[in-house]
Amino acid sequence: MEDKREKGNNIIVGHQSPMERGMGSPQDADNGSPGMRTAETLLRLLPVTLSVVALVVMLKDSQANDDFGSVSYSDLGAFRYLVHANGICAGYSLLSAILVAVPRPSTLARAWIFFLLDQVLAYAILGAGAVSTEVVYLAYKGDQAVTWSQACGSFNGFCRKATASVAITFVVMLCYAGLSLISSYRLFSKYDAPVGYNNKGIEIAAFRA
Repeated sequence: MEDKREKGNNIIVGHQSPMERGMGSPQDADNGSPGMRTAETLLRLLPVTLSVVALVVMLKDSQANDDFGSVSYSDLGAFRYLVHANGICAGYSLLSAILVAVPRPSTLARAWIFFLLDQVLAYAILGAGAVSTEVVYLAYKGDQAVTWSQACGSFNGFCRKATASVAITFVVMLCYAGLSLISSYRLFSKYDAPVGYNNKGIEIAAFRA
């Protein structure tokens, strides 16, 4: 391998193998230092508890009224979606925390899997929180344009539990936003900066200090 450095403008000239350019050493620790691995494990375990709490609160959310009948979370598709999304997040968070806690050799495929799954779960829980927030808002405020009156005056207990479940779901979403940043860093740090070629076919770093 040829490697030359010019101190004046930090130009790097050399020939590197694909492994050196794109993937790094296969023996690199995938989860970094033990302290960083512990922090990520705890961050992955936190959504387990939060998702289960949000799920249970919503599952128990029902109320009967002598004048207007009864209402339950299962009557609203948005709340059913929130329950399913929190259940999936709880299961994935527990499994991913176990995998992260055990030191393993770094592989590009493993980094891509964590990156994609973290992104998918982050958007899934964000969608659940967003649509449920809209339903809660309409329950409190109603919609005069479609003559939809507010319902929380008659089902206040139902609305309070729904609001609590949605609020906890947004905390879960914040956890997944942090996890998405971590998995993004772990994945893309495996790739070097892009390189260009001069007219002699020699690689030159595209970025300069």
